[in-house]
Amino acid sequence: MLKQGSVVARLRGGEVSLRSAPGSARALAVVGRRTEFGSPTTLAVVAFHGRWVEVISPRLPNGVDGFVRLTDVWLRHDPVAIDVDLSQRQLRVWRGGVLERRVAVAIGAPGSPTPIGRFAVTDELTGYSAAAYGCCILALSGHQSRLPLGWTGGDRLAIHGGGGIGSAVSSGCLHAAEPALRWLLSRVPLGTQVVIHP
Repeated sequence: MLKQGSVVARLRGGEVSLRSAPGSARALAVVGRRTEFGSPTTLAVVAFHGRWVEVISPRLPNGVDGFVRLTDVWLRHDPVAIDVDLSQRQLRVWRGGVLERRVAVAIGAPGSPTPIGRFAVTDELTGYSAAAYGCCILALSGHQSRLPLGWTGGDRLAIHGGGGIGSAVSSGCLHAAEPALRWLLSRVPLGTQVVIHP
């Protein structure tokens, strides 16, 4: 887990191709300066490979990273990282290696479990039209591959409002109480890495 923080890449130009390997001509996806929700695009950096960085993006499937040239991005260190312990139904916020806050969460129901893996915060949204999401949403790069039958809300993972805190009741997202969501929105920068583990 990256309790010491996250390295975040911002695009220098208009768009960047996410390559399948350092130096590869094969593009897996292309990302622009803004996300689908209108936020500035931030790519969480997983590793450095010479003149390339390995990054997380919602444009790629869970567990698949892309590679971009160092010259195509600006880098910054974000002291914040998050881990989610599904067995404890708890989200933990780390700042510079120090545990800053624990948040009780609802997790995915048995038929639509919350995916495990390494993700990143891509968007922070308020004033969303659907009341079921609560005051605020922290959209994550991950995707729910086991959506409930009839689900029409898309496949992106997020941390948002909802009931059943401490239970396994969601369609895969993490539900948190409104005070915790507002705190997260004020303290967690875009690009923060989120590790979800059993």
